[in-house]
Amino acid sequence: EVTINYRHGLPVITLLLPTRSERCQFAVKPMVTTVGAFLQDVQREDKGIQRAEVFATDGSKVSHATLMEVLLMNDFKLVINSTAYSVSPPVKDKLSSEHATEMEDIKSLVHRLFVALHLEDHQIRKERELLQKLDHLKEELLPLEQMKARITDSADAKTSRLLWVGLALMSTQGGALAWLTWWVYSWDIMEPVTYFITYGSAMAFYAYFVLTKQDYIYPDAKDRQFLHYFYRKSKKQHFNVERYNKLKEDLEEAEESLRRLRQPLHLRLPIQEINDKD
Repeated sequence: EVTINYRHGLPVITLLLPTRSERCQFAVKPMVTTVGAFLQDVQREDKGIQRAEVFATDGSKVSHATLMEVLLMNDFKLVINSTAYSVSPPVKDKLSSEHATEMEDIKSLVHRLFVALHLEDHQIRKERELLQKLDHLKEELLPLEQMKARITDSADAKTSRLLWVGLALMSTQGGALAWLTWWVYSWDIMEPVTYFITYGSAMAFYAYFVLTKQDYIYPDAKDRQFLHYFYRKSKKQHFNVERYNKLKEDLEEAEESLRRLRQPLHLRLPIQEINDKD
């Protein structure tokens, strides 16, 4: 009940619609139409079709992305709802090698013409989509950027205060040791005290290395403390760091795509125009 005939060079598939009980013809373009597109046309024609699939003669399912030109090379089975139809496409006359070469040249020429005619429209449409995406990302990032700036300022201020407190404690310790050495006690008494203070400082630095697996370098320690304050403040203010980083990555990717799209070589401008722009 499924027949295939060629009319004006195009295959016409005739089949019986189950709900309407009438035969319907579907003309397909073998080099453009896919199996999935053909099955969608059949289901749109008859809303009562719940299942439409194509299988090879060995029982394997044919992918929806397969071109009809490939499908019509061999016999296949068309399953509509619970009914399976065995389909045998008619054998086409084989083209001579010279004619086949001419056809391939024509296909290549048509493809190049299509690209040349639609490239500018495609680039304009793609640029518009990227600009809309950039605006949307910037709108989402704006409140996050403001919140991040406030959190950064707070964390930086706390880190700076901690550094100044450390300097004040070291200055106080040095002044106290000097006062105890020259005014209260003698150097003979204070020497063991300063030794144990130095040894305790070395133990503290080693403990820092054990806990962080990093040497106690002042810039690294400052950055580590800054991040500690930053993430603690972010948690309190419900600042989503992962979402912010994801939006920043998407923004950079969109800007890079827009930059590549606007390059003169991608726009296929003449050489003289490129030199003028440079």
